[in-house]
Amino acid sequence: MSSFASDNVTGIAPAILAALQAANAGSAPAYGEDAVTARLSERVSHLFERDCAVFPVATGSAANSLAMAALVPRYGAVYCHREAHLNVDECGGPEFYTGGAKLVALDGAHAKIDAAALEAAIDGAGDVHRVQPAALSITQASEKGTVYTAAEVAALAAVARRHNLAFHMDGARFANAVARLGCSPAAITWQAGVDVLSLGATKNGALAAEAVVFFDPPRAGDFAYLRKRGGHLLSKMRFLSVQLEAYLSDGLWLANARHANAQAARLAEGLERLPGARLLSTVEANEIFVALPEAVIVGLEARGFGFFRWGRPEEGQIRLVTAFDTAPEAVDAFLAAAADLCGGGDTRARA
Repeated sequence: MSSFASDNVTGIAPAILAALQAANAGSAPAYGEDAVTARLSERVSHLFERDCAVFPVATGSAANSLAMAALVPRYGAVYCHREAHLNVDECGGPEFYTGGAKLVALDGAHAKIDAAALEAAIDGAGDVHRVQPAALSITQASEKGTVYTAAEVAALAAVARRHNLAFHMDGARFANAVARLGCSPAAITWQAGVDVLSLGATKNGALAAEAVVFFDPPRAGDFAYLRKRGGHLLSKMRFLSVQLEAYLSDGLWLANARHANAQAARLAEGLERLPGARLLSTVEANEIFVALPEAVIVGLEARGFGFFRWGRPEEGQIRLVTAFDTAPEAVDAFLAAAADLCGGGDTRARA
C-alpha cells in the first residue's frame, strides 16, 4: 500500500541513479578535488545568478548544524520557529556544533515567523548576562508545508540587517517552494537578503545529498575545516556531488517538486470534501495536515496506508507527504479509502 509518511521513504530518481552509476567508472581525485565537484560549484553559481561557495554534505542535519557553526558564536542566539527542524529534529546538533549557542524559538501561524515577531524577540544585545543575537533561520518550505514569499523573506532580512544577524534558510524542501512561487531561486534567497542556504535534494529524489551554499563566498570563512571536523568531507566526494549535479540538470529538481506539489494539491482537494475532515494549514508545497475522526485514521492504518500522526493523540491530526514519485493512482486510492471510512463524500480529484 502507498506511504504518505514522508518524502524520505522514496527511492532514487532514475536520472540521479544513472548519474551515480556513470560516476562509478574509473577513478577520480579524492576529498572534493574531482571534476564533478568543480562543475557543481559552477552549476549552483549559475542557478543563483552569482558566485557562490558550495559545500556538499550528506545530510540535512549536517547542513543546518554546520551552517550554524559557521555563523554563530558560542554565546550567540539563533532565532527560529518553534516547529523548525533546527529546533525540534536535530537532536541538539546546532547547539553541539556551535559549542553551546542558544536556539530562541518563536511562534507564528503555519510555522512561519513574521518580521514583527522577530523584532519583538530580539533583546539583550550588549548585556553580558544574555546570549547575544547572532542569526535568524527560517525553513522554506515551512514545517507546515507553507511557503515564504520573497516579500516576507525580505521583511525578515530587513530586521536581521538592523540587528546584525546572519540570515540562514533551511531549504530541505527549497525546490517545492520555488515550484510553488514560480520565481527564480535568487529571488527568494540572496536577492531577498539570505546569507546562507542549506540546499536540500534528498527529499526530492537524491540518495543522500545536500549542500551548504554561501552567497558571499568570503563569509564561508573556515567552513571547509568545520565540515572536515564534522565528518562530512567525504573521501569519494564525487558520489555526493554527482547527485546534486544531476538533480540540478535539465530542470529535474523543479519537475520533481512540481509533481509532488501537484499530488499534494489533489490530495488536499479531495480531503476537503470529506465529511468530518478539516485541513489544518494551507497546502502550498507537498505536505498536508488534516484532522480526521479517529475511526477513519485507525481504518486507514488498518488498510496499510502510511502517514504520521501529528499533535496530541486526542486531536485526531495526521500529516501526509507527497513526493517526486507519488502516483496519482495512490492519491485516488487513499481518497477512496478515506471516503469509504467516512461514510461518503465525493473525493475525486479534478484532473
